[in-house]
Amino acid sequence: MDRSKQPTLQLVAQAFADARVPYAIIGGVAMQVHQREPRTTLDIDLAVTRRDQIPRADLQRLELRATGVHEHAEKWISQDGTPVQITDDPAFTAAIARTMVVDIDGLPLRVLGPADLLHAKMRAGCDPKRRRSKRLQDLADVQALLETHTALTAELSADERAVLDRLPR
Repeated sequence: MDRSKQPTLQLVAQAFADARVPYAIIGGVAMQVHQREPRTTLDIDLAVTRRDQIPRADLQRLELRATGVHEHAEKWISQDGTPVQITDDPAFTAAIARTMVVDIDGLPLRVLGPADLLHAKMRAGCDPKRRRSKRLQDLADVQALLETHTALTAELSADERAVLDRLPR
């Protein structure tokens, strides 16, 4: 796991744990947990079931600052400059209940499991509103997950298989 984000990750995880708010680490940090090859990411992404559960006062106490609000996300930044994006996208609701807890250097993190991460990356990779470069990265992440966790192939729908079959070999 990228160590530069670890202090912010610890602060955010602690704030959510103290507030007893269910969450899931998603995106690039979750990829770092679930694949063998290194994966870089600029930010920390996490999902909550409802935006009103975000422990804003705790995050502010830990010196994170809100930087923006979007349709399904709030953006924050830590004192060291690490961006944190918190989404309440309903597509994550069931997955949050199934998170796995992983220990990263003594820090318990609630992370999307590989199958839920696979489907989240497929959704993002097929979202025409996202920049093409982001969609390609998401589909590359899907491929990396499948290479690391070969049993996940059985989790793919026919539509998801068709998307992957169109990628260059």
